[in-house]
Amino acid sequence: MLTFPISEFHERINQTKRRMADAGVDLLMVTDPANMNYLTGYDAWSFYVHQMLIVIIDDDQPVWIGRDQDANAALYTTWLDEDHIIPYGDHYVQSSVRHPMDFITDLLREKNCDHKTIAVEMDAYYFTAKSYMQLTKGLPNATFKDGTNMVNWVRIIKSDREISYLKQAARISEKAMQVAFDTIEEGVRECDVVAEISHAQISGTEDFGGDYPSIVPLLPTGEKTSASHLTWTDDRFQQGDPVIIELAGCFRRYHSPLARTAVIGRPSEQMEYVSDVVLEGINTTLDSVKPGITCEELESVWRSVIEKSGIKKESRMGYSVGLNYPPDWGEHTASLRPQDRTVLEPNMTFHLIPGIWMENMGVEISESFRVTETGVEILADFPRELMVKPNIRLA
Repeated sequence: MLTFPISEFHERINQTKRRMADAGVDLLMVTDPANMNYLTGYDAWSFYVHQMLIVIIDDDQPVWIGRDQDANAALYTTWLDEDHIIPYGDHYVQSSVRHPMDFITDLLREKNCDHKTIAVEMDAYYFTAKSYMQLTKGLPNATFKDGTNMVNWVRIIKSDREISYLKQAARISEKAMQVAFDTIEEGVRECDVVAEISHAQISGTEDFGGDYPSIVPLLPTGEKTSASHLTWTDDRFQQGDPVIIELAGCFRRYHSPLARTAVIGRPSEQMEYVSDVVLEGINTTLDSVKPGITCEELESVWRSVIEKSGIKKESRMGYSVGLNYPPDWGEHTASLRPQDRTVLEPNMTFHLIPGIWMENMGVEISESFRVTETGVEILADFPRELMVKPNIRLA
């Protein structure tokens, strides 16, 4: 079930170990499921219980530790041998008297790792305060460091195969967006549109199926388009409603997000004006993408466009994207915003989403893109415009 050659996993491990060595770290505890996948291929919906990948700087393979009933998933999906797949018993699961981190600290003492310098992903979604307390309690002689995003920064430049997966995800996002536009009609329920979107995301194309995306389809409607992360209700669409559609195609856990704004009937003058500003900003920004430019320089291109319009946007206008699990498809590394001086390099991938949310309405039009050797490649091929129903250009 491996989705990459073992040689690629070895290179990822080696890059991670170089970062560990530079930081003076002997052992890295990885709890982010995306990073576990990236280093080993592990892929299962088991992150609701405690699991961990331990990268020891002088061991050729990392050690997977998880619930006993998930050990076979590690055998099926990773390149690790059985000696590096170590399960804990079910009596550790959601127990008030013992914790999976107690099992891990016992294991590390057996391996004579209890005096090591240990980095932990302290800001990972699935690493809890209780986990940290139990680790420090069980390993009082270890030195703990913050290893948040250590693996994420290795992930930021994609391999050719990763790029191919992102492009397949983009084909799915195109299909799902078309389904959304086709399904949105006066009188139709929001939940029914999302059901069709989800079907398109999972069924994928005739050539390949889709995976579950890390974020559900977002579908704020009417005045609720002024809010950026609303999902859906069972309300019915009405004539004149604007609708923000934000979704992603997902293939082998790689995401290609895409957002568009649609209007049922004639858009208001305000909606048309804001959409025109957003489109000018996106087009100008994408034309400026190239290796060597920094994230903040790219954001300043966007800002120079919208400042002329009198519209302000305080939030970031994009972020690095790729491999992930719920609740996010972003990589938590580079952001397109002021003071982020990350230099763009070939095969970095971003979601450019300069959404504008005002008091009574909002507009989202986004693109996922790859930095190439000379410029930019847009991942999805879908009309970049305010989508109006009926619209013969999308028929």
